[in-house]
Amino acid sequence: MTYGRRVSRRSNLSLPRLVLASLAGIGMVLLFAGAGYAEPTAVWREARPLMGTLVELQVEGANEDALRRAADAAYREMQRLTDIMSHYDPASTVSEINRQAGIAPVAAPAELLEVLRMARRVSEATDGAFDVTVGALPWEFGTDAPRVPDAATIEARRALVNYRDVIVDERRGTVFLRRRGMRLDLGGIAKLYILDAGMRMLRRDSIASAMINGGGDVIVIGAGRAAPWRIGIRDPRGAARPLGVVELRDGFVVSSGDYERYVEQDGRRLHHILDPRTGRPSQDLAQVTLVAARLEQVNGYGPALMVIGYDRARALLERLPGVEALLVRASGETWSTPGFRALLAPAR
Repeated sequence: MTYGRRVSRRSNLSLPRLVLASLAGIGMVLLFAGAGYAEPTAVWREARPLMGTLVELQVEGANEDALRRAADAAYREMQRLTDIMSHYDPASTVSEINRQAGIAPVAAPAELLEVLRMARRVSEATDGAFDVTVGALPWEFGTDAPRVPDAATIEARRALVNYRDVIVDERRGTVFLRRRGMRLDLGGIAKLYILDAGMRMLRRDSIASAMINGGGDVIVIGAGRAAPWRIGIRDPRGAARPLGVVELRDGFVVSSGDYERYVEQDGRRLHHILDPRTGRPSQDLAQVTLVAARLEQVNGYGPALMVIGYDRARALLERLPGVEALLVRASGETWSTPGFRALLAPAR
C-alpha cells in the first residue's frame, strides 16, 4: 500500500486531521503538523509499509515534482537497508549471518557493520540490557498466532543470548556469531538508523523541511518552516488522545512501549521488548520516550531503558547528555526530565 498526496495552502483540509486519519489504529506515536509555512510551498505526503510498520514521510518545499522525487529516493534507500538488515527476509545479510552462526563469518556491508558497532556501544553502556542476540529467544509477536514459549525453552535458549559473542572483523568486513543457534534481531536499533538514512537522502536532495515517522520513531528537520513540528506523545493506555505534544524543529522523538506487539496471558501483558537477562518481556515501564538532536544519542536506548526499569532508567538518563526523556510506568506513574517538560505542550 502506497499513497501520495499534495497539500495546497489553499486547501480546506486540516493537516492534523489528515495525519491522525492516516495513523489511526496502527499503534504508533501520533503526529501533528505545525501550522504556518513559509511562502511559497508545496507539501508531499506519502506512506509505505516498511520494516513491519507504516513509514510516513512528509516533505515541504517549493516544487512538488522535486519533493516527489526526493521522497522516492528516500524510500528506495530505506528499502535497500531493510533488505540487508531484516531477519525476517531469508535473502538478507542478517539472515545469512544467522544461518552461519557457529560455522563461518559472513561478509557484511558497511552499513550493517556500523549498526553493529552502535549496538555494541549501547550494550556496554547498559550492562547488556540491550542485546541484539535476543533473536535466539523463540517468542513470536505481531502474527495471527503469537508464540509464547514455555519456561524450559526460554532457559535453554537464553544461554545463546550474549552480545559479546557477535564477532565483527572490521579489517575483513565480516560478522560471525560464535555459537550455533545464535540469531541477530536488529529490530531495536536498525529501524531508527534506516529512518535516519532516509532523512539523509532528503537532505542530499536539498530538502530543508521534512518529517519521517516509522512506528513511533519520528525524525524532523525544519529549517524551512515558519513553525516547529508538533509531535504527539501517545498515552500507552489511552491511544485516542496523546499525553501532549513535543514542539521541535530538528531532531529525534523516539518511543518504545509495551503497546505495539503483545499478547495477554493470565492477566499479564507479554510484549516484544525482551529482557536479555531473563529471556522474558520487560516489566515495570510501559513507555519510554526520548528526544535528542543526534541518532547516536537515542538509538537503542529506548528498549534498554524499558528493560532496566524505572529507577535505573532515571540514573542512566543522568549519564546521557543532551537526551530528554519521559518514563511511564505500567502503574501509570510518570517522570520526565526538566528539558522534556519544557518541550511538551498541551494537545489541541
